[in-house]
Amino acid sequence: MTRELFRKYISQLERDVIELGNMCIAAIEQSVEALKRQDVVSAKKIVEGDIYIDNKRWEIEDKCISIIALQQPVASDLREIVAIVSIVADLERIGDYAEGIAKIVIMIDDKPLAKVLDNIPKMAQKGIDMLYRSLKAFVDRDAEVARKISDEDDEVDTLHDKAYHILLQCMIDKPELITDATRLIWAAHNLERIADRVTNICERTVFLVTGSMQKISTSK
Repeated sequence: MTRELFRKYISQLERDVIELGNMCIAAIEQSVEALKRQDVVSAKKIVEGDIYIDNKRWEIEDKCISIIALQQPVASDLREIVAIVSIVADLERIGDYAEGIAKIVIMIDDKPLAKVLDNIPKMAQKGIDMLYRSLKAFVDRDAEVARKISDEDDEVDTLHDKAYHILLQCMIDKPELITDATRLIWAAHNLERIADRVTNICERTVFLVTGSMQKISTSK
């Protein structure tokens, strides 16, 4: 396989990864907005739309398998394809977390929220920002930026801990709200996991650049 042809394939795969990433970002934004507004109609659309995220992941993986089978890439080329397969798997899981939040909206329905939380939208915005920049670091092959983004996972963890303790206190004060407060804890957990998946994407970028598969240490 010529270098020119391989770069053409990789460039297309990168565009596909960014498209999938943008789909996930939209799903996160829409699911948290649906939670804030308790918009069950929008939440159902998000759940129904998750199949498009799934399909995009499978489409990208199929392209990667075809390149491996038909073009027989050398070791350094194969590393790029392996990184992409791993990244799209993490993106698909991020889409699942957004879908999970939408399902929580449906479960809560029009009942008053157990607690109005600023931390959940803050977690979502931070996770989206990290995801956007992690994908840019991947395209730019910028391992240093990828490492710095991973360090920001601690900020999301802190917001998650605050949300958890606020909701726990809500359960203690008003036991009748335990069920819906628990659902909000699930929503916060999903957003915390999104940031963890972004860290995985950053690790794949470091692997792509350095050839070394390693866990990125954070400040925790």
